[in-house]
Amino acid sequence: MGSEDADARTEDDEGPVKSVTVAPFQISPVAVTNEQFALFVNKTGYETEAERFGWSYVFQNSLPKSKRLRRAQNVESAPWWYGVKRASWRKPAGPGGSTRILDHPVVHISWHDAQAFCAWAECRLPTEAEWEYAARGGLEGKRFPWGDELHPDGEHRCNIWQGRFPSLNTCADGYAATAPVRAYLPNGYGLYNMVGNVWEWTQDSEQIRNPSSTSKRVVLKGGSYLCHQSYCNRYRVAARYLNEPNTSLGNCGFRCVKLNS
Repeated sequence: MGSEDADARTEDDEGPVKSVTVAPFQISPVAVTNEQFALFVNKTGYETEAERFGWSYVFQNSLPKSKRLRRAQNVESAPWWYGVKRASWRKPAGPGGSTRILDHPVVHISWHDAQAFCAWAECRLPTEAEWEYAARGGLEGKRFPWGDELHPDGEHRCNIWQGRFPSLNTCADGYAATAPVRAYLPNGYGLYNMVGNVWEWTQDSEQIRNPSSTSKRVVLKGGSYLCHQSYCNRYRVAARYLNEPNTSLGNCGFRCVKLNS
């Protein structure tokens, strides 16, 4: 696990590289889709934290300019995120925006929401070690699930930002926002979109790696369609990110695991 490459983010505690053992487990080949999450909601009546709070973060390019109104919830260090009233997994860009697509990953999902789905589905979130092991697809020490080259033979293998972030997205990889969960080639374990597309929550809190920490932030892996080398090159297998468990964003989802019986 981990990375000591020149572009590894020391502030994220990516290194040092270390050996980790995990028990055999099963992992979903794709992130949880809008269709699957809708089934969960229809069966249980569950309301996500974004729905209860009444708003969630939406990326600026998903909004018409007339709706880019500054709100107290905007992130000063990331002004491209807008706190949008009634944005949720049902309406990822808020009222009047695009409707969710069934085979795309569900977004605007907090860690608590993901835990609720897993409890209903009789599974759980992967640990960070399980996620990283699965994402590597049988390779060791490689930057991406398919190797070290981002575009082998000029081919796009994941959904990340193309162009100049955050103002210009050429969509050269085929997508401006989320892609279908089975877009692009799977890795060596038959898993799709382990990097790019949407961030994926893990089971692990910050204390797993830093026992002295009092933070309750949780580890996310994989990067998203907003990652770009100039700003957030966390679409590498070893990269990691931490956020509060009640946070929901338009580029954050999850996948599930089960231990082998």
